[in-house]
Amino acid sequence: MRLHTIILGLCSASAIAFGAHAESITIATVNNGDMVRMQKLTDDFTAKNPDIQLQWVTLEENVLRERVTTDIATRGGQYDVMTIGTYEVPIWAKQDWLLPLDNLGDTYDAGDIIPAIAGGLSLDGKLYAAPFYGESSFVMYRKDLMDKAGLTMPEAPTWEFIADAARKMTDRASDINGICLRGKAGWGENIAFLTAMANSFGARWFDENWQPQFDQPEWKNTLQFYIDLMKDAGPQGASSNGFNENLALFQQGKCGMWIDATVAASFVSNPTDSTVADKVGYALAPDNGLGKRGNWLWAWSLAIPAGTQKAEAARKFVAWATSKAYLELVASKEGWANVPPGTRTSLYENPEYQQAAPFARMTLDSINSADPTHPTVKPVPYVGVQFVAIPEFQGLGTTVGQLFSAALAGQSGVDDALAAAQAAAVREMTRAGYIK
Repeated sequence: MRLHTIILGLCSASAIAFGAHAESITIATVNNGDMVRMQKLTDDFTAKNPDIQLQWVTLEENVLRERVTTDIATRGGQYDVMTIGTYEVPIWAKQDWLLPLDNLGDTYDAGDIIPAIAGGLSLDGKLYAAPFYGESSFVMYRKDLMDKAGLTMPEAPTWEFIADAARKMTDRASDINGICLRGKAGWGENIAFLTAMANSFGARWFDENWQPQFDQPEWKNTLQFYIDLMKDAGPQGASSNGFNENLALFQQGKCGMWIDATVAASFVSNPTDSTVADKVGYALAPDNGLGKRGNWLWAWSLAIPAGTQKAEAARKFVAWATSKAYLELVASKEGWANVPPGTRTSLYENPEYQQAAPFARMTLDSINSADPTHPTVKPVPYVGVQFVAIPEFQGLGTTVGQLFSAALAGQSGVDDALAAAQAAAVREMTRAGYIK
C-alpha cells in the first residue's frame, strides 16, 4: 500500500513538473468557420506535442486586423502565431516583422502549395506565411429559385445577368432577397468586394502616377450599380452585413445569390448547417466584357512574428495546421467536403475530394484566374486584386469602406461618397509622399 502511494506521489510530482515546463504559445485567429473547426481538432496537435500548450485569441475580422497590426508594429509580443492575410505578408516581411518559414519539416511539402497562393505569401522567393485556406470569390446561387424565375445561370455570367436574376428572384413576402453582398465597412469587408467588382467595371484605385481615381466615371458606375441592386434585391440592414452575416442569411434560405469567398461553399453545402444545402449551384464571378472578372485572391495564413520568444514551438504549430496531414484529419472527422480549401494542388487532384466537393473545380478556376500583378483593365502601379499592397491602404481602405457603407445605408448619395473618397485618398497619398 505504501509503495502504491509512493508511486502515485511520484506520478503527481512528474505531472506538476511537466506542467511547469510546458511551453505556452498564443495564437490570434479570426472567427471564421474553418478556424473555429481547427480549435476543436487541436487535441491531435497536443497529443503529438505534449510539451506545448495552446492559448487562443479568437476575434472578428476587423478587430483581429487592428490588434495584430498594433502588436507586430510595436513588437508587443502578445502573439506567437498570427492569422494574417495576403495583404499583410509581403509588406510585413519587407519590414522584417515576420520570420521566414523555410523549414516546416521534412514531410511538409511546401512545393505542393498552389503557386498563385504561395506567390502572394512570399518575398524574394521565401515563404513568410503558411496558407491555412486559400480563396477567390464566385457566385453561389439557389438552383430552385433560378428555375422558378425561368432562368439558367451561365458558368461565366455578366453583371447584367446577375442584376436581372436578382430582381426576378426577390420575393419580399417570403423573406427571400435576390442577392446578398457585403456592406459592412472595412478594407477587408465591403472594400474587398467592391474593389474586385470595380476591377470588372474598368475602375482602379490609382492611375500610373498614384493619382486617386474615385472621381472617374468607372467608379460611379460601380457604386451606383451596387447600391441600386442592393436597394432592389438586397436584405434589410445590408450596410451591417459582412461575410459571416451573409453566410447565415444564405444558410437560412434568405438569399437567391451570394457573391463572396469560395471558402463559403463548404458551409452553404453542408446539410448540418445549411437549410438549402442540396439546392446550391456555383458560377464564376461576373464580368462586364472588359476582360476582368469581379473575383479576388486571398489566403488566411499563419505567420510567426519576429518578436516571439517561442519560435520553434510556433513553427511546429504552423506546420501541423497547414499540412497535408491536417487536411486528412479534417476529412476523417468531418468529411472531405469540409477540409480547408485552396491551398494544396494535391487536394484538387484527390478523387475523394472531387467527388465530395462539387465546388472544387470552380474554386480552383477562380483562384487561378485572379492576377494580382495585373488586377485592372487599365495599367496600375500596384499589386493586389481586392486591395492595394501598400501600408497606407489599411487605413485608407477602411475610411473609404465607411463612406460606401454609409451610402448603402442611405446616409449619403453616391456622388457625395465618391467625392469624399477622392478627397481622403488625395490627402493620404499626398501625406505619404506618393503624390505632390
